[in-house]
Amino acid sequence: AEYMGDTFLDLIAKQIIHLREVHAMPLKFILMNSFSTSEDTKAFLQKYPSLAQDPDLELLQNKAPKVDAQTLEPATHSANPELEWCPPGHGDLYAALAGSGKLDALIAQGVKYMFVSNSDNLGATLDLKILNFFAQSNAPMLMEVCERTEADKKGGHLAKAKEDGKLVLRESAQCPKADEGHFQDITRHRFFNTNNLWLNLPQLKATLEANKGMIPLPLICNSKTIDPRDPTSTKVFQLETAMGAAIASLPGSQALVVPRSRFAPVKTCNDLFLLRSDAYRTTADMRLELAPERQGRAPVVDLDTKHYKLVDGLDPLAPQPPSLVGCDRLTVKGLVGFKAGVVLEGVVEIQNNDAERKYVEGKVAAKTLVL
Repeated sequence: AEYMGDTFLDLIAKQIIHLREVHAMPLKFILMNSFSTSEDTKAFLQKYPSLAQDPDLELLQNKAPKVDAQTLEPATHSANPELEWCPPGHGDLYAALAGSGKLDALIAQGVKYMFVSNSDNLGATLDLKILNFFAQSNAPMLMEVCERTEADKKGGHLAKAKEDGKLVLRESAQCPKADEGHFQDITRHRFFNTNNLWLNLPQLKATLEANKGMIPLPLICNSKTIDPRDPTSTKVFQLETAMGAAIASLPGSQALVVPRSRFAPVKTCNDLFLLRSDAYRTTADMRLELAPERQGRAPVVDLDTKHYKLVDGLDPLAPQPPSLVGCDRLTVKGLVGFKAGVVLEGVVEIQNNDAERKYVEGKVAAKTLVL
């Protein structure tokens, strides 16, 4: 909670500046932006001049048309044509690096290794031990993986292809219904991709050249609505690729099992609510780690998606987050608010069946509280 005012970009910027100072090295920093995040990101980073003034700061993703689910034609939205486009997924990293000339420019500057991670994963920092291991391996790519737990069983996993023993990444969208049981068996498929990837740039360039300027990646088809905030708008497909899937296209790639501390992503308001609490601490090098009292096990947070699916619904719930360091599971149903200084312990469920927001105060330990 000591960095409560910081955004993800603040913490990432502070991580990079910290690394540059500690190692007295001009570490390169590149943000892959989409057409919808570019201006906001560059404006925000003006407060960090050493980053903002770097002409190489941004790598701009391409954009892809959303596909009308009925006609399979490019979808149209006359009221807001910007909604007709979507980012093509982070698998576009390779095409964007090659097409922008950035890959050639980096190699020309003597840059050989690139570490890539999702900006919402604040556990992912440039770890020199891993870099050293990767450099000595001479692999084209190293993927950091974590051991799957019951909570991860529906997410993608790493596997070996039967025909050639190559490492492959398999997402739930690529799994036939008949194989769902095996897909979710965490004893059979033990590892998942953290999306912390290490790339050998000269080898990446060689693979791109051998494949006529592209890295072959499986296409993922996501069903959405053209206006993400309007569930009644036209149904569309968004076609995406995932950067981790390149592990199958870069022969000799390896996977490294890393501790869960290198994986603290925020995909939902449940994750953000937890990360804002005292269940996480900020380290000296600006990483977010689980508090030691948690002994490696994060509390499970389940917020009512009717009210807390988007961030603007989350803020009124807890302007000052409750203490979760002693909480194992928190379930919130209905319109609830936490007053300052609330402490939650054990397994707690909070319910409000009224249409008006009701507030929690003080300490709630191991019980269901109906407001």
